[in-house]
Amino acid sequence: VLSPCDAVETEKMVKAMVEQKGPMYIRINRNDLPIVTNPDEEYHIGKMTQMVDGKDVVIFATGVMVQQSMEAAKILGKEGISARVVNVSTIKPLDTEALEAYAEGMKGVVTAEEHNVIGGLGSAVCSALSKKRVPIEILGVGDRFGTSAENYSILLKHYGLEAEDVAKKVRSVLAYK
Repeated sequence: VLSPCDAVETEKMVKAMVEQKGPMYIRINRNDLPIVTNPDEEYHIGKMTQMVDGKDVVIFATGVMVQQSMEAAKILGKEGISARVVNVSTIKPLDTEALEAYAEGMKGVVTAEEHNVIGGLGSAVCSALSKKRVPIEILGVGDRFGTSAENYSILLKHYGLEAEDVAKKVRSVLAYK
């Protein structure tokens, strides 16, 4: 299960899919998204990419939520909160070793996805980190029917998937005692 965060990653992902055997699923956003990945970096199915370095909390994001999480990291930085943002473009199979390494030493973990909170990235991260003693917050679409809107930004606002919503989850996870 693949979920690219921009057009550059989508192109690399599709090329990598051609080389793979077996069933695959790719979730492609049909809206124009800002380019946040480096066109010169190699892409490998199954690998995570750190987009922003941080020392307080890690945000595991997928799809359009990578860009939203990078914006959230800027907002949080102004508050003195250092957020690491990791692009999880392969949800399954999930690289649990990399996941654990990125979460090591963090005060909290947040997942961000434009997907149902049940059975997506958040569930996979919770399962993979279940033996770690780190608070986790999941940001995604509540278990409800979808809707339509004039544009994509209206949908992000409607479902609470904007940068400020990511920042709010980070503040919440850091408030755990």
